[in-house]
Amino acid sequence: MAALQFKLQNTDTQTKARAGTIATDHGEIVTPIFMPVGTGGSVKAVTQQQLNSDVKAQVILGNTYHLYLRPGIEVLEAAGGLHKFNGWHKPILTDSGGYQVFSLAGNRKLTEEGAIFQSHIDGSTHLFSPEKVMDIQRAIGGDIIMAFDECPPYPCDQEYARKSMELTHRWLDRCFERFDATPNKYGYTQNLFPIVQGSTYKNLRTASAEFIASKNATGNAIGGLSVGEPVEMMYEFTELCCDILPVQKPRYLMGVGTPWNILESIALGVDMFDCVMPTRNGRNAMLFTTKGIINIDNKKWENDLSVIDDGFDCELSNYYSKAYLRHLMRSKEYLGLTIASVHNLAFYLWLVGEARQHIIAGDFKSWKEQMVVQLQQRL
Repeated sequence: MAALQFKLQNTDTQTKARAGTIATDHGEIVTPIFMPVGTGGSVKAVTQQQLNSDVKAQVILGNTYHLYLRPGIEVLEAAGGLHKFNGWHKPILTDSGGYQVFSLAGNRKLTEEGAIFQSHIDGSTHLFSPEKVMDIQRAIGGDIIMAFDECPPYPCDQEYARKSMELTHRWLDRCFERFDATPNKYGYTQNLFPIVQGSTYKNLRTASAEFIASKNATGNAIGGLSVGEPVEMMYEFTELCCDILPVQKPRYLMGVGTPWNILESIALGVDMFDCVMPTRNGRNAMLFTTKGIINIDNKKWENDLSVIDDGFDCELSNYYSKAYLRHLMRSKEYLGLTIASVHNLAFYLWLVGEARQHIIAGDFKSWKEQMVVQLQQRL
């Protein structure tokens, strides 16, 4: 067993983009990387076999809030952790559930101790404290586990943002105390990542990034962005955080975003991404492709027998036609949800892989600028 190791292999000379590797006990992750979101132990409409073969995923997410409520920690412990429960044998990152708890605005109460909330399933009352969230994530068995934080809404006033950030920092100290006092659960190393908060205030973001950097964790996350603020502001605060967080540790921008958001954030120094967008948008007929955005519901695709996307290697994207996928989606056939979801995820993984190759080749900036325009085109 060894703690997570990050090796920085290349840094682009014209941007702050980086290429590296993250070694975990469940395998290596090459960066920059996109992580499919498997909230309740499953990436919606996609099998683990498809994640391996078609998507070429290297790491997926599980969510503490959802897995705690269902199937429950007892079931996961009896299985030997989430890896054995869902049959995914590569790395897993577990989100602390903080974002889910705080999105239940009408059904939760914040205290110094933690967050008291009502289950969205049956209305039962629960408490998430930093200590309990560490114990739950140990039991789920993530290779990377996230600190319990408060994600403030946008917009919020500076005083609220300051109090929220300070609470997040106090909770972080308690997370580390509990994490350091408890053993790894299933015979492999788990790694705790703290999260930068501070809303959209430079002084708070700076203070939070410096506090998080001082913890000398194996990796660090940037939270509280992509919550409604203008995209220019998201990039500004992402860059501010990246400039403070340690160079020799992976940086994870939580919940971001579109393909062009990801490319711009790679250029600012981010290594890791997750977002529900490829699967959620796919289920709603939006496809991200190498040539631009397709709404497969549109009548223009009704007789288009060309493949979904021949610009990258994905068995489903290179096999099924746009007309067939449109037929499936309009007929509400479940296969359509799978094809669209696999396609979008495979495209995201291809895109970050291409970014990595261009960082190594030294022409990332010019490639990125061309791709950002191309990917936003509506076809």
